[in-house]
Amino acid sequence: MSNTFEAFVDIKEYGERIDNSPSIFTKRYEIDACSRLEADRAALYRAESEHPRATEFDVRLSRLLQ
Repeated sequence: MSNTFEAFVDIKEYGERIDNSPSIFTKRYEIDACSRLEADRAALYRAESEHPRATEFDVRLSRLLQ
């Protein structure tokens, strides 16, 4: 049975700025998965796909959505 999880992914991404300081931000995803592990992996995959130049990802699953 598939459930919908709410996932937050913290992303650190270095741009082409002169000072080379990173952009740090959080993206929210709603993930349909059968388990927390599958939801975690799916959220990480989506974040990596949307931000291929990012260097760090931190996935947090906060709750099961109704």
